[in-house]
Amino acid sequence: MGAYARRATSTGAIFGLAITHLSLVGLVVALNDRELVAGVVSVGSTIAVIAALAAGFVASRPLRKGLAPPAPAVALGSGAIAGLVTGIIITALAWLVEAFTPRDVLINASPQLVAVLHWGQDVMVGNAINVIGGALMGVVGASLRIIPGDLRRGAVTGIGALLGLALMQTFVSQILTGLPLTFVDDFLYEREGLTWPGAITTLVLFGIIGWAWASQRKAFSERLGAMGANQRRTARFSGLGLLLLVLATLPLFVGPFLSQTMDLVGIYIIMGLGLNIVVGFAGLLDLGYVAFYAVGAYATAVLTSPASPAFAPHLDFWIALPLVLAITAAIGLTIGAPVLRLRGDYLAIVTLGFGEIARIVLNSNWMTPYVGGAQGILAVPAPQFLGKDLRDPALLYYPIFVACIIAAIAAISLANSRVGRAWTAMREDESVAEATGVNTIKYKLLAFSMGATFGGLAGAFYAVRIGTVFPQELNIIVSINALALIILGGIGSIPGVIVGAVVLVGLPELLREFSEYRLLLYGIVLVAMMLLRPEGFLPNRSRRAELHEGEGDSEPDWDEKRWERETGTQTPEPEIT
Repeated sequence: MGAYARRATSTGAIFGLAITHLSLVGLVVALNDRELVAGVVSVGSTIAVIAALAAGFVASRPLRKGLAPPAPAVALGSGAIAGLVTGIIITALAWLVEAFTPRDVLINASPQLVAVLHWGQDVMVGNAINVIGGALMGVVGASLRIIPGDLRRGAVTGIGALLGLALMQTFVSQILTGLPLTFVDDFLYEREGLTWPGAITTLVLFGIIGWAWASQRKAFSERLGAMGANQRRTARFSGLGLLLLVLATLPLFVGPFLSQTMDLVGIYIIMGLGLNIVVGFAGLLDLGYVAFYAVGAYATAVLTSPASPAFAPHLDFWIALPLVLAITAAIGLTIGAPVLRLRGDYLAIVTLGFGEIARIVLNSNWMTPYVGGAQGILAVPAPQFLGKDLRDPALLYYPIFVACIIAAIAAISLANSRVGRAWTAMREDESVAEATGVNTIKYKLLAFSMGATFGGLAGAFYAVRIGTVFPQELNIIVSINALALIILGGIGSIPGVIVGAVVLVGLPELLREFSEYRLLLYGIVLVAMMLLRPEGFLPNRSRRAELHEGEGDSEPDWDEKRWERETGTQTPEPEIT
C-alpha cells in the first residue's frame, strides 16, 4: 500500500497544481459564468470536482503496465488519498488568495475566485466541501477503475455529454429551435443552464448509449466481419450517404453563426487533406504550408477583386479558380525543388522559412503595387451561382462542402494508387524506397504540388468568405493549426482530418467567449492526446500498428531498481517460457 499511497499523493498534487494554474489564469472564474444546472452549480465549480475525480481514477491504476490491478480496497484508498490531496491544494489556494491578496502580481487572484473555490459558502463550509468532497470524488474516480469496462464507458459518456450540453447551450438551443424541437429545448434548458430533469435525463440517456455501444461493439464488429464484401460495401455506402444527407441539410436548421463556423471547418478540412498528403502520405514534415494557403487567397483576390492593384478586368470566381489552382501547384513545385535532399527536422526548418518568407514578401513595399502590401486587397467578391450571391454563410457552405467531398475522394484515390504506395515507401524509409526503384524526386515534387493545390483551394474559399485578404492573418499559426489537426485526428487518415478540424477549429469557434484561453486549452488537448492516444482519434491501420508495436509481448520490461523502490520488496523473477 505504501507505493500506492506515494503515487496517489503525487497524482493528487499534480491535479491540484493544475487547478491552481487554471484558477490563476482566470479560466475557472470565466467558466463560472456558465451554469451546469441552472441556479445550482456552475461549470467553473465543477472543474474542482472533475480534477478530484480524475486524480482518483489515475491513482488507482496498477503500479506498472502488465501487472494485475490493485485490490479494490487499495484502489479505493489510493483514490481517496489523491482526491484528498487535490482538495487540500485547492483549499490552500483559496486561503493564500484571501490572506495575502496577491492581485497586484496575479490579477486573477480575486475575491471572486475565492468565492468560486468556496462554492459560494463561508470559509469553513467551503473548505470542508473541498477536502471531504475531494476525497469522496477520488473514491468515485477509483470506483470507475474497479467497475467493468462497459459501465465505465457509459459513465464517462454520460458525464461528457452533460458538460458538453451545458457548454454548448446557445448553439444546441439554436439547432433545436430550427428543427423545430422547441419542447426539447424547454425541457433541457432553463435560463443559463440545464434543468434538473434535463441534466438527469442527459446523464442517464447518454450513459446507457455509451454502455450499450461498449458492450455491443465487439459483437457488432464480428457481425460486420461476417458479412460478404458486397454487403459490407452496401452498408458502408448507406451510412456514408446518410451522413452526407445530414451534413447537406444542416444550414437549413442552424443559425448564421453556426453556418460561418461550418464554413471555417470546411476550409480547414480542405487544407488538412492537402497537408495530409505531404506529411501523412509522403512523410515530408512541412511547417510552411501557410505559404500555399496565402498564395491561393491572394491569387483569388488579385484575379477577382475590382480593388486589385495589378489586374483588370476582374474575373468571375469560377473562371479564376482553375488559374488559382494552377498557380499554387506551380508554387508547390518551386518550393519543393530546393528541398529535395532534405529530410526530417531540416526539411521542417526550411519549409518554416518559406512560410515566413511568403508572409514578409506579401507584406513588403516591393509587392504593394501587385498585392496591396500591408493594406491587403479589399472587396473580394463572393461567388455567383444561378444568379445568387453566395456571400451568405449558409449558401457558401455548399461549394465548400462539395470541395471537401472532391478533395477527400482525390486524397483517398491517391492513397490507394501506385502513387500512394510510392509515397508510403518514401515515408517508411526513403533510402530503401530509392534503392528499390522509386523515383523519390518525382514523387516528392508530386506531393508538394498536390498539397499546394489543396492549400490553394482552401485559400480561395478563405478569400471569398472574408471578402478581404491581409498578410497579417496568414501567419505561422495557420500552419500549426493545420498540422495539429491531422496529428490529433490521425496522420494519414482521411476521417481523422475531419475529426481533427471539428475538434481544433469548430469547438473553439463555438466557445468564443473563452477565446483568450484558446491556446491554453489547445495545448492541454494536444498534450493529453500525445500521452493517452498518440496515434490520434481515427488513425489508419499502419500508423496504429507502428505506435503500438510490441504491446502484445508476453515478457514485461523489468526495471528491478524501480520495482524495489516502489514496493519495498525484491524483484520477482520473470517466468521463463
